Amino acid sequence: MLTDINPKLPMRDKAVTRDFYINKLGFRNLGSVDYDGYLMVEKDNIQIHFFEFKELDPKENYGQVYIRTDDIESFYQLAKLQNVISNELEHKPWMQREFSILDPDSNLLTFGQSFF
Repeated sequence: MLTDINPKLPMRDKAVTRDFYINKLGFRNLGSVDYDGYLMVEKDNIQIHFFEFKELDPKENYGQVYIRTDDIESFYQLAKLQNVISNELEHKPWMQREFSILDPDSNLLTFGQSFF
């Protein structure tokens, strides 16, 4: 039985990625061991893992994650306050309210909440 999914996204610089997710988006470090070239963060009930890819060209990165939330307005306001919004909060035809963020390596994080 499948129970969870933890996306793994590329990062060029662990310190920059850690700073963005912890200080801008309110995630926290996951675990007590600091693995070389690997980062794990979590917020609420989700985890995102990152692997070091120093040669990554952000213009050619297609890393994407869709994250569902039950309080999109609060998270949107946090992201807006941190000036990390890629697009405004929108009502989509597929019955979701969504907005997106690009992290420092151009990984696309889309946040969505059902509105039906």
